[in-house]
Amino acid sequence: VSSPVHKDEKRRYIVYTPPSYQSRPQQAFPVVFNFHGGGMSMAEQMLYTQMNRAADRHQFIVVYPQGIKQDWNVGFGMDYLAGTDDVGFTQAMLSKLRQDYRVDDKRIYATGLSRGGFFALRLAAELPRQFAAVASVGAPMPVPVIDHHAAPSPVGMLLIHGTADKVVLYGGKNGGKNGGKDGGYLSAEETFAYWRKHNGIDGAVPPARLLAGVPGDDTQVTQVEQSNGAQQVALITVKEGGHTWPGADAFNTGLPIGKTTRAIDANDIIWEFFSSQRR
Repeated sequence: VSSPVHKDEKRRYIVYTPPSYQSRPQQAFPVVFNFHGGGMSMAEQMLYTQMNRAADRHQFIVVYPQGIKQDWNVGFGMDYLAGTDDVGFTQAMLSKLRQDYRVDDKRIYATGLSRGGFFALRLAAELPRQFAAVASVGAPMPVPVIDHHAAPSPVGMLLIHGTADKVVLYGGKNGGKNGGKDGGYLSAEETFAYWRKHNGIDGAVPPARLLAGVPGDDTQVTQVEQSNGAQQVALITVKEGGHTWPGADAFNTGLPIGKTTRAIDANDIIWEFFSSQRR
């Protein structure tokens, strides 16, 4: 666990390196930032998503940052510009990681669940020259991020969302005047369209593919994607899926988070998506 001080606040994050990091001392490794959901901790995100196993299989470094008050600033319930400087914290983590680890600069990625997914989308909008691709689980594009989205640089984008998600709605939500506590966000489909447009992808959207199901699991998973030749934009829809990380063990939060699909393992799907994209 590293604790750098950023803007007078001690900020913490966990770094996990796979066994191959030690056995291949000449090699630079890709980095995946994995941001926790609101009210969760970095350790809970590590235990819940089990991304370390995928890091062992696919040979990448995982970083689990800790949000202040277990939150991330996407303009929900705090000022987008004057609230917590989580973008600056991410940049500080990146420079420290580059000093301390052998990092492949062309392969830096971000993912997250719920509030962490919303924040990964903020990073895609504000640091597109740092991140080659981003994957958001259970979190479409927040309105405050759209309002401040100025950096016109392409970035790969994967969205994973359950249609029965009652915490963050697949169909989007209109925020109050100042975004309210939960703020407004696009629907999953509008977010897919937003990032296609942002990455200069036009033309008809190809039909969605149905992914293979598993017996005894009544979720259905479809995937649709388009590419501009370098960046890909993809939407994975989990029919009947809840506010969960696909393939994870059920996590008792006391919230009605709904069903977790067994048809896909989010970590493998996310890594497969990331690994095809370079900065």
